[in-house]
Amino acid sequence: MELRRTFAANIRERRKALGWSQEQLAFESGLHRTYISGIERGLRNVSIDNIELIASALETSAANLLVGPTPVKNKASQGGRRSG
Repeated sequence: MELRRTFAANIRERRKALGWSQEQLAFESGLHRTYISGIERGLRNVSIDNIELIASALETSAANLLVGPTPVKNKASQGGRRSG
């Protein structure tokens, strides 16, 4: 379910960056507004076809919508030496 939350957050972020409402994204992707809402809340299990429609509407790749942020590793946990 982590991927579903990542996908939801990425859609919401990209949609807001474009200044779009859920209704606008629904129109641009050919999907229903309540379906978009369910996706953004992490309630929907989205098909690959619909991922492609949403990505195309948002002018990005499906891969970009599915990739989460890269975790930042703490230098202290890497066993590195401190100079000083």
